[in-house]
Amino acid sequence: MLLSRVKSGSKSSGSSATNRGKNSAKSQLPELEDFLKKRDYIGAITLLEYNQEAGKNSETNDLWVAYCHFHLGDYVESLKVLENLSKRKEATVKERDSDGKKSSKNEKETKSESKEELDDIWLYIACCQFFLGMYKEAEESVSKCKKVTKLHTRLSLHLAHKNGDEKVLLQHHQQLQDVIEDQLCLASIHYLRSHYQEAIDIYKKILIDKRDYLALNVYIALCYYKLDYYDVSQEVLAVYLQQHPDSMTAINLKACNHYRLYNGKAAEVNEYQEAYNLIGDLEPSVPHEYILKGVVNAVYGQEQDTIPGRQSMASCFFLMKQFDDVLLYLSSIKSYFYNDDTFNFTYAQAKAATGAFQEAEETFLQIQSEKIKSDPVYVNWLIRCYIMNKKPEKAWELYEKMATSAEAFNYLTLVANECYKMGHFLYAARSFDLLEKLDSNPEYWEGKRGACCGVFQMIIAERETRETLRDVISLLRSSSNPQTEQIVKIMRSWAKENSLIV
Repeated sequence: MLLSRVKSGSKSSGSSATNRGKNSAKSQLPELEDFLKKRDYIGAITLLEYNQEAGKNSETNDLWVAYCHFHLGDYVESLKVLENLSKRKEATVKERDSDGKKSSKNEKETKSESKEELDDIWLYIACCQFFLGMYKEAEESVSKCKKVTKLHTRLSLHLAHKNGDEKVLLQHHQQLQDVIEDQLCLASIHYLRSHYQEAIDIYKKILIDKRDYLALNVYIALCYYKLDYYDVSQEVLAVYLQQHPDSMTAINLKACNHYRLYNGKAAEVNEYQEAYNLIGDLEPSVPHEYILKGVVNAVYGQEQDTIPGRQSMASCFFLMKQFDDVLLYLSSIKSYFYNDDTFNFTYAQAKAATGAFQEAEETFLQIQSEKIKSDPVYVNWLIRCYIMNKKPEKAWELYEKMATSAEAFNYLTLVANECYKMGHFLYAARSFDLLEKLDSNPEYWEGKRGACCGVFQMIIAERETRETLRDVISLLRSSSNPQTEQIVKIMRSWAKENSLIV
């Protein structure tokens, strides 16, 4: 399998020359260390598998296989190898434990070594589980380790952060030492907790003694980017890109800096699918991450002319309050969601926002979900639709139905103001009358006075029944304002002249 990687010995006449050629080829067979130094983990795995096929299998061989898979990012395969190894190791430990007191001193030492090796394996298993997001399982694996090592402490620190356990996090934080691995671990925790300056200080301190740790420049650049120092981030990043111009992480960060410093066109590559794949597992924690995820989904949805794509674009325009565009997308897929309450809720809001109150009312009334129907947004919009569609009595009935809810006062205020604006003065007067009783704000009296005068004017113009005047006078008399008597006096005078008993 590996012979293709090695040049053949030079040809010569005679068997002795041929043997020398074979011995030369064998001497050129690469060692595992050669692959690891070059970080050629695929090559290393190939060599290790070759050793297994050649009958050179061992626990150490399996550990190296797991190590290589781990550094390739293939945590699932690494976990499989380690779990199989742990089962074999546990069986060995149990077998040796069953020997009891008969064991010699050397056998006891061997037994102790086996248990320590099993502890290491469980710790490696926990690392794989951590990178796979299996935090609960990782904690269980860590708990099986009897000895506490530096790696044990670092992993426990990260697990405490993921679980939001501040007490345990501080406990493990105090156990960190002034060594590179521990300090890098601490810096990563600072970064994850948005303590970017603290992370930068640690990275810079390490770089003073370890100039060849070029990757730290990427970490520092990323921290500066998070702090909005895009020009500084770009300068630090250039140090790493000079040596590794093909680094995907560094190139992406450079593009982000360009976007912030100059304009979006300088950073665009229009690879929407790749952006969508990258953002899929992101759990936003700060505002710009929420914005980024929303934009990527919106653009990807536009690129993919599908039903989810159109929903995505509609959602984007809804948030931007561009309701005509919302309706453009939702109308094209409405037939697929005729009985979908969530769709109808969004569609009805967009219709109402564009002034199509009749269609909005019909769509709102199609909704069956009690959860949505009790939502203040739903109630507010439906009240407004009723009033705009000249059905103030229905708006009043809806308010009365929701009178015991926490939002009742807001509903009543909406009915009062919208009815007044649309000339439904009788229901406006009733609403302002209730508001005046609930709150002594003088604006409610002014609204009630104006509404009552509006009803009186409509009665005179014969656009309201005369009998309504009795209700208006009753509403006015419920107020203690001194203007009441003067207004009532004028109304009574008109009623007397027109032979109306009030």
